[in-house]
Amino acid sequence: MAPRTNTRQHYRQPCYCWFFMAHKVVIMLLNATPEVPATLGAPFFQATVAAAMDLEVEIYFAARTATLLNKGVAEKLFPGREQSKSIYDFMRDAHRAGARFYLCGGAMKEHGITEETAIPELDGVRGGAAFIGEAVADGVLTLTY
Repeated sequence: MAPRTNTRQHYRQPCYCWFFMAHKVVIMLLNATPEVPATLGAPFFQATVAAAMDLEVEIYFAARTATLLNKGVAEKLFPGREQSKSIYDFMRDAHRAGARFYLCGGAMKEHGITEETAIPELDGVRGGAAFIGEAVADGVLTLTY
């Protein structure tokens, strides 16, 4: 198959479209919010699925989503009216499947999260540089919520 070329006059280099298979999924939780719990189920469900497919999965908690890492917060939140499974249940499913949870250092300080107040699933503290480094790496699929 011949490479697809860009037809714009000012663009003289051919544009090669490559498809890749990711080996890792990096998820940034930034705009999903505990105030709207319906926004929180899908990221953890998708993380569970990706981990079950033997992909490495990292979830970065920033801004208000960092509060989910405080003990007792996610247990009280449910993504739908049925309330059969809490957000914490979805989080534990993802973690048990192999997803790793990382907290933004700034959000940690902002929301008063400490080692004592954090859920046991928290794997560490990593900032924006770590997230961007992962997001631009080859073979990494980045999702933001």
